[in-house]
Amino acid sequence: MATFSRIVSIIHVFLLFSFTFSGVNSFGINYGQVADNLPSPDKVLDLLSAVKLTKARIYDTNPQVLTAFTNSNVELIVTIENEMLAVVTNPQQALQWVSTHIKPYVPATKITGIAVGNELFTDGDSSLLQYLVPAIVSIHGALVQLGLDKYMHVSTPSSLAVLEQSFPPSAGSFKSEVAGVMSQLLQFLSSTKAPFWINAYPYFAYKGDPNRISLDYVLFNPNAGMVDPSTKLHYDNMLYAQVDAVVFAMARLGYNGIEVRVSETGWPSKGDADEVGASVQNAAVYNRNLLRRQLANEGTPLRPNMRLEVYLFALFNEDRKPGPTSERNYGLYQPDGTMAYNVGISALSSSPSSTSSATGLSHFFCIQGSKQGKSKLDELDVCVFAEFPSFYAKTILRKWEFHAITSMISKSHHDYSQQRFNPALAVSNQKMHESLIMS
Repeated sequence: MATFSRIVSIIHVFLLFSFTFSGVNSFGINYGQVADNLPSPDKVLDLLSAVKLTKARIYDTNPQVLTAFTNSNVELIVTIENEMLAVVTNPQQALQWVSTHIKPYVPATKITGIAVGNELFTDGDSSLLQYLVPAIVSIHGALVQLGLDKYMHVSTPSSLAVLEQSFPPSAGSFKSEVAGVMSQLLQFLSSTKAPFWINAYPYFAYKGDPNRISLDYVLFNPNAGMVDPSTKLHYDNMLYAQVDAVVFAMARLGYNGIEVRVSETGWPSKGDADEVGASVQNAAVYNRNLLRRQLANEGTPLRPNMRLEVYLFALFNEDRKPGPTSERNYGLYQPDGTMAYNVGISALSSSPSSTSSATGLSHFFCIQGSKQGKSKLDELDVCVFAEFPSFYAKTILRKWEFHAITSMISKSHHDYSQQRFNPALAVSNQKMHESLIMS
């Protein structure tokens, strides 16, 4: 009876915590490549497919990536590097660029957006800003000329530092020194129905003032939040407040209908001594809670019915990024494909060691290599949950228990037809294997 109760308890926890990226249309990942040890693009595509991510952003137009992603279901945002902006302001050069870097791949590769530069408004080289809007206009004109504008929009990601004021959200305003170019950009975005992209990192705000800013507020944890004194809207997390501050800033320049999307957000899992809050625990909590919000297709308090599209930074830790330690530790994954930490999105595409998808129970996986040295699937005697690390010790199952659970849930699967289940990432690290094998 005790064993039966244990199985029922595990089933309950399993159903409670099961979720996947499947059906989450507003969530993407930034695939940075400032590293010398990353897997090949085709392996990256395998990883994205395994975790059911269908949106990604790259910081160039790497032909190897664009080729590898051909005929996949992953939508890509590509980038024109900052140093190219002066060149593509010329319409003929823009046409040549699109003809070379975009046209050969579309529509087989789902390029859905072109980011013209990155954080130009706050770039150290202020001379580049003069080229931004002319470059955007020229690139869009080239797309129109080639009949490609129906596939993708053109925009540019901005740092949150472009705001003069962001708190409370209703006081959001752009810095006066960029207002002129910003107005031109917003006019273009409005006329083409393209989104305004913002790189928003609550981590930076917390790191800058940890004594006054609530960690729970920036991590999406339960907290009292804040009420905007002008709108009376309640905010329980900083990211949504930052996004709405951008909406108000645009409105102050006369633009009310432009969608705001988050082109980057994330939390570092490691930092220098003075980088307060950079830890595996905080990174896991931030990204896990963000994912839960995305699963709910939430909007912000100001725009509750418009789901907020977010691209998480980043897919991998990038060892060649300059700057403080945190810059090299935003990734969900290490370059070898192992998780930097588990945020509950781990997945495994169909493989001999994954359970049958017919039961909807791919959230389990089996560990190869018992004390008897068994390795075939039908001989495995240890199966575990593959969701949160803290569950590992509690959810090691003997083979017969595993089959009992899968059988029981399969029979009552119709009762949970609205649930979505996430395949599990097989643990390749031998130490993890050893720690999970039952004695």
